[in-house]
Amino acid sequence: MGVVVALATSLCMALLVFAGAVTCSPDEWNLRRRSQSGGLCAQLIQPSGYPCSEHTVQTKDGHVLALQRVSSHAGGDIKANAGPPILLQHGLFQGGDTWFANSIEQSLGFILADNGFDVWVGNVRGTHWSHGHIYFSEKDKEFWDWSWQELALYDLAEMITYVYSTTNSKIFYVGHSQGTIMALAAFSQPDIVEMVEAVALLCPISYLGHLSSQFVRRMVSMHLDQMLLAMGVHQLNFRSATAVQLLDSVCDGHIDCSNLLYAITGKNCCFNDSRVDFYLEYEPHPSSSKNLNHLFQMIRKGTFAKYDYGWWGNLKQYGSHQPPPFDLQRIPKSLPIWMGYGGNDALADVTDVKKTLEELQSEPQLLYLDQYGHIDFVLSVTAREEVYNNMIGFFRSCGNSSIS
Repeated sequence: MGVVVALATSLCMALLVFAGAVTCSPDEWNLRRRSQSGGLCAQLIQPSGYPCSEHTVQTKDGHVLALQRVSSHAGGDIKANAGPPILLQHGLFQGGDTWFANSIEQSLGFILADNGFDVWVGNVRGTHWSHGHIYFSEKDKEFWDWSWQELALYDLAEMITYVYSTTNSKIFYVGHSQGTIMALAAFSQPDIVEMVEAVALLCPISYLGHLSSQFVRRMVSMHLDQMLLAMGVHQLNFRSATAVQLLDSVCDGHIDCSNLLYAITGKNCCFNDSRVDFYLEYEPHPSSSKNLNHLFQMIRKGTFAKYDYGWWGNLKQYGSHQPPPFDLQRIPKSLPIWMGYGGNDALADVTDVKKTLEELQSEPQLLYLDQYGHIDFVLSVTAREEVYNNMIGFFRSCGNSSIS
């Protein structure tokens, strides 16, 4: 049960506490991370035979983020072998390792590198690879004072700008789950979307009003997010005994948690469960209680909007009583969009996906897999054949002849 709990929380709705303090410049932090853990490149990507380099960016509010740059193992030189740049953005409570956690033959990061892309891997604030700040320690509540709103408008904006400036080229973008919320919010901002060539969204989320996950619905009804904030809990460690007790309280007599992964994400047809022990070497990753609260606000209200600080807080923050919505119609019609979604996904519900589609100006290219659940799109045993080949065909159709 412990393995299932840890895996489910890493891929879906859970929080993690990390101890430690960091107050240093981006360069110093990057050196410290590399000296302590070797970084994602050294730990996971290079041992698989792929050239990889570590990069560091700093957000406007002082968070220090890690980016990895990966190329095909055939060329050996990242810069000499670089094709069109593509940025991969992980989901909630995951990190950049997600794109390399499946087998080499089925991991999107390796597949894209082998197909001639200049692969960049994003890691948002709070993850194992990017949990530093120039002023605050991870023990400080200010370090965790953010939601996916900041991930979209600060983290993603900074990562896209860095890749765009480094490569001198518009980028392709791939996001999964939270990575799609970030994208849809960020690409409604003209200064960000102008650097993007085309977008692929796996399990696209902007609305959550029809989310059907029994486990998440139970947490929402318990007001667990508001309880955490009221108690001054800014992060939780779901590997700890206390967190397991919290999970038990959510399940207790209300939900069949014998298969917690199913209860949270929906039925996954093709999840590569033979690699569970390998996944747990890297996940779960941290996130903030405020982020969970923002997502639960969306579920309760059925809106795709900025964080709700309450009547008076909104007035001070936004100049209005209600938080401003993210307007999907502001995403340019000219931006090519591909979406992959599944009939068994209890988090990115088909009804909510259709609402997103109705609000977009463009008509995205769609891949619907009736048997797929939320995790299948990144960790299926047949992800290449059923998802990624279609996605790569979409990117090739966008007219970049340098993709092999």
